[in-house]
Amino acid sequence: MRISVVGTGNVGRALAGAWARAGHEVVLGSRRPEDPELRGGPLPVRDVAAAVADAEVIVNATPGTASVALLSSVGADVLAGKTLLDVAVGFGEDWSLSHPVESLGEEIQRTFPALRVVKALCTVDSSVMVAPGSLEGPSTLFLSGDDAAAKRTVAALLRDLGWPADSLHDLGGIATARGQEHFALLFIGIAQSLGSYAFNIRVVPPAED
Repeated sequence: MRISVVGTGNVGRALAGAWARAGHEVVLGSRRPEDPELRGGPLPVRDVAAAVADAEVIVNATPGTASVALLSSVGADVLAGKTLLDVAVGFGEDWSLSHPVESLGEEIQRTFPALRVVKALCTVDSSVMVAPGSLEGPSTLFLSGDDAAAKRTVAALLRDLGWPADSLHDLGGIATARGQEHFALLFIGIAQSLGSYAFNIRVVPPAED
């Protein structure tokens, strides 16, 4: 599958590398593709518009406060019909959420109605995103989105990262992305108490009668 990972921070590079190792055709999209640090890496780096143009799946791994503007610079017609996996969460300077009511995932979907947005992976650290087996036991990863086919595509890509099918929990439509993004506040508290970002949570259903 042709995947464009937009964003070249820790999250973007971790995901891009993992999917490339799984056999996908991956390109990194950057606002600074000429950066020597990026050029020295193992994956091709292009400007965002060029990276997105031929992609079947776009991964938004940009800062959540800049995501919509960056995608707008590409153009709605280029994005139309593609699946976008939105990993981002936006924070203000005081570490408050930049999207306290409407989630970033919802804003992207509203701004680009022909884009098929799926929210996932924003509840774990980049190290856990690509190595769920590094944890002591099974844990849960959430998906939110309005398009069932797009969610199936994303679920397959998550399995390529090592997430078992039974770890994936479909929350429903893109409006449920609010819960995923708001978890960031609890995530920070847990990370501070543990002294580590390498953890996850698990949804434990009630015992059967």
